[in-house]
Amino acid sequence: MSAHCMLTGAQPGFGNTISHSHRRTSRRFDPNIQSKRYWLPSEGRHVRLKLSTKGIKTVDTLGIEAAVARIRARGVKV
Repeated sequence: MSAHCMLTGAQPGFGNTISHSHRRTSRRFDPNIQSKRYWLPSEGRHVRLKLSTKGIKTVDTLGIEAAVARIRARGVKV
């Protein structure tokens, strides 16, 4: 589960690559996952999160405290 966002739950999608001769081979569409380190003031420590770029924008909007609360509500250990 390396290509998985901790906040939004984004995960790979699957489809086909279609060649010029129209043969189909399986392929995978990975989300843009980045490892990002945030300071969590309530716990007095840094947390390292694996987030999609959309997840990073969500943290910027909500704030890190609310984002970590959502991640923990999903059952992911932070």
